[in-house]
Amino acid sequence: MTIPTMPTPAETTPPRPGSRAARLAQPRAIDALKDLAVDHGVCIHPIALRRTDLTTGQTELIDLPCGATLEAKCPPCAKRARRLRQVQIREGWHRTDEPLPGPAPATARQRDLITARAHLEFERAALQLAAMDPDDRAAELDRIDLAIGAVEQEIAAEGLRGSIAPGHTRDDQDDDNASRRVRSTKRRPDVPELPRQKIDPRTVGRTYTGPDGVEHRPSMWLTLTLDSYGPVHSIHAGRPCACRRRHTDDDPLLGAPVDPTRYDYRRAAWDAVHFPRLLDRYWQNLRRAVGWNVQYAGCVEPQRRLAPHAHFAIRGTVPRTMLELVATATYHQVWWPAADRLRYPIDRPPTWDANAEAWVAPDTGRALSTWAEALDAIDEDPDAEPAHLVRFGTQVKAKGVDPGTRDAERTIGYITKYITKSAVDCHTTSSDPQRAHLDRLWHELRVTPCSERCANWLLYGIQPKKAHGRLRPGYCKGRVHQKTTLGIGGRRVLVSRDWSGKTLADHRADAHAWVKAVLGVATDTDTSSDEPPPSVAWEMASNDDPDLPALEHRLLRAISQRIQRRAQLNTARQRVGSDPPINVSATDDTPTAGYGEGR
Repeated sequence: MTIPTMPTPAETTPPRPGSRAARLAQPRAIDALKDLAVDHGVCIHPIALRRTDLTTGQTELIDLPCGATLEAKCPPCAKRARRLRQVQIREGWHRTDEPLPGPAPATARQRDLITARAHLEFERAALQLAAMDPDDRAAELDRIDLAIGAVEQEIAAEGLRGSIAPGHTRDDQDDDNASRRVRSTKRRPDVPELPRQKIDPRTVGRTYTGPDGVEHRPSMWLTLTLDSYGPVHSIHAGRPCACRRRHTDDDPLLGAPVDPTRYDYRRAAWDAVHFPRLLDRYWQNLRRAVGWNVQYAGCVEPQRRLAPHAHFAIRGTVPRTMLELVATATYHQVWWPAADRLRYPIDRPPTWDANAEAWVAPDTGRALSTWAEALDAIDEDPDAEPAHLVRFGTQVKAKGVDPGTRDAERTIGYITKYITKSAVDCHTTSSDPQRAHLDRLWHELRVTPCSERCANWLLYGIQPKKAHGRLRPGYCKGRVHQKTTLGIGGRRVLVSRDWSGKTLADHRADAHAWVKAVLGVATDTDTSSDEPPPSVAWEMASNDDPDLPALEHRLLRAISQRIQRRAQLNTARQRVGSDPPINVSATDDTPTAGYGEGR
């Protein structure tokens, strides 16, 4: 007698028709609907707005894209945001002219207002030196300050950027500038010296002329990486890893430390928190060293070892030796109180004394040092060292990129590869060593101070600046402490001010204008009609409004509308023979993002 055996996974038969397993194997209708919306570039989390015509009283519900920049929230909006960034990088990378013209001279009205402001300033300074009753002086100062405020408002209304002068403070008011600590700017002796030149305001790179007389204006691609914190499993070209074995791209050990006990997680956490300041120092030093206003656009992302690094597109060319020298000579000193070891664990932190309005030690009840006292101790110590020093690693990659080449487009895609993902989702974590490495780094980030007001200072025996009783050490709400950021709490996309001369809204408007021009739709700036624009009011629609359709109905309508508008755009492009210009953002997604968001 043959005893039947259990089928192996490969021999498993399909579920019985009509059974629960068969029903669960079928796709959900709502999931299929959202997948179809994603395929057509329709936002799956639209924001419903109510537009009311103030003349007729008629209301209309309009769905706008949510504008999410992460694929985990809304893939179509994230894809649109990524393409918009690619357009921004493309348009500013190989420019041959300055993106922003110089400011216009001040008008006669603006000069008159500045003159009036100068007279008020002179009158105020003379009043402070005059011998008079303090109460009368205070009353006169209030009158002059009120007049100064009125003049400043008129100056701003006339179109001048910024303020003429900073505001005045009274002797009885807190002046943060008076208590600002000044640190020495003397360079460290263990870093090389850099040339220092006067920065030329130009942003366009050098032009090269070939032997055939053709002019070339190449640009560059740069990668900056933090230092090593210990050997990790990685892929090396032509040689084995530190673990004496060769890894493949799908190896579950990639990025994990070879020896976790010798990996410096504290320095890795501190470097990640202060990496944005190190990048700012780098561009300051580079501009001073080369003598012109170098422009950049790039993205910060984590490596497989979870340490942040940055890819940048640079307009113009800089010698590779100069880029490497500036990286070696760039550093950032964190002049904070010493935080090399925890004095109190997270499960037994200091407690808040409501009577003394201070944090006290849990064992002795003694008040902790205040932030000002801790900084005073550093100032009084001639041998004081910074709490942390951030520097780049030895890996500095740079190469030239010619405009209009396939390499340029490929590099733009590489720079923006991970901008729609959270830092923790940039690389797959599929093995226990990788997950343990992530957990150890996150636990170190939990207790790393992120700012002067961070609650984690209590774990090191110091009251943070402006301390209060609601602080929870180990549970600071700063972004650097979240597991999804890996310590990258600042902006992931970094673009210099004079890169393209446009904001993201300007690039988006260019795409909308191109679509409307192809379709023959009148733009918002069309003044050919004598009719005044309609007066409307906008407000958020509530989910429980009786006239708001269900989300599924709105998605179905949006998909149909999307298909029709894509067909209209393709027909119009064939009729006029117009291809989307290379400097227009997300033209494949523009009909939903621009034309048709409202009638």
